[in-house]
Amino acid sequence: MASSSGNSSGSRQIQNSGSGEDLQQLTDLRKRKKMQSNRESAKRSRLRKQMHLDDMMAKATQLKNENDQILTSINVTTQHYTKVEAENSVLRAQMTELRQRLQSLDEILNYINSNTATVAATTAVPATNRMLQAEEFEGFSDGFLNNPWNLMNLSQQPITASADMLDY
Repeated sequence: MASSSGNSSGSRQIQNSGSGEDLQQLTDLRKRKKMQSNRESAKRSRLRKQMHLDDMMAKATQLKNENDQILTSINVTTQHYTKVEAENSVLRAQMTELRQRLQSLDEILNYINSNTATVAATTAVPATNRMLQAEEFEGFSDGFLNNPWNLMNLSQQPITASADMLDY
């Protein structure tokens, strides 16, 4: 029995030593699997990071293009505004000039009408039946109407016009 017990303790040692090797191999296998898993996880992480970076670069490019389009639109709008403002300035100047001309013409008409009324009052012929003669406007024969400086301060009355006057 002694020999059988010796044999059994020896086999336990072999089994224990075999189990130690198996345990070591199992631990090594787990380490390798863990390392492989970590490598794959790191690779996926790098891929996600690269995809995120690519997405951010694409978004930055898209936003830069939109910004360029907006700047171009602003420049076109600014140029259009400047052009319209210049046209408005010219139109305002023309309006002022035409208003002054109209005022001068109104003053001339008022002067002619006041002279006509004076002449009509001194003659016996009614104003509706007679034609104006050149002699009635002696003051205008020297080119008074041809000089705009003579017309500037005749009267300060506003000029009124009807729509029929503009149909020419």
